[in-house]
Amino acid sequence: MSPYDPSAFPPFAVTVDLVVLTVRRHALCALVVRRGEPPFQGRWALPGGFVRDDEDLATAAARELAEETGLCADDPASPAPGNGAHLEQLATYGDPRRDPRMRVVSVAHLVLAPDLPAPRAGGDANGARWASVADLLGREDRDRENPAGRAGEEAEALAFDHAVILADGVERARSKIEYSSLATAFCPPEFTVGELRRVYEAVWGVALDPRNFHRKVTGTPGFLVPSGGTTTRQGGRPAQLFRAGGATVLNPPMLRPEV
Repeated sequence: MSPYDPSAFPPFAVTVDLVVLTVRRHALCALVVRRGEPPFQGRWALPGGFVRDDEDLATAAARELAEETGLCADDPASPAPGNGAHLEQLATYGDPRRDPRMRVVSVAHLVLAPDLPAPRAGGDANGARWASVADLLGREDRDRENPAGRAGEEAEALAFDHAVILADGVERARSKIEYSSLATAFCPPEFTVGELRRVYEAVWGVALDPRNFHRKVTGTPGFLVPSGGTTTRQGGRPAQLFRAGGATVLNPPMLRPEV
């Protein structure tokens, strides 16, 4: 057997890109940063950056999230609900032409967080903001077979292949809240059924019947647990407060209405 020769293989860089989603003013929003350096200087992009030699992917993703936005990710080893953002690996993107500088493979991560203040920019970013997913991707689903063509027609197209990554992250979130309790990651530690319903409506882009929704979520074992309190923060009569239960898989699932 021939000895392994590392020089026989072309080198390439690895980055992490972050699809950070939240619900603001009843709309699904994504975090974008304005690039301060070439390539695509001045264009909006997903937060992210290169993985360091001494980092694993999750550590790099959490570091980039904090450096570029000031947001913190939950520590999977010691989760603290309400103190951070849910972070999970999304997909890997390796088109040889996705970065004009060199061959770069990106491992994208999905981040879900409750409504948060305006983020701060850091690293090589000149600005950071929450932007409506509908505005970033267009009112219709992006044409996945010709994303470059669509991007050329948009006034503020995202840098690199970030529109494709964002679309994948949004679809992951839409599908995961069907069969998991992940929708509660968009909520504060204590929330009402109405607030949770508006999360589903924002992520799915549909209107849901309040009575049917209440019956489903309160009747799903382990989904919600009454906190013992009430709130009038949305006006009207006091509404019961809940917190996320221990269930991670919903049975029966919360299926998306057909649009």
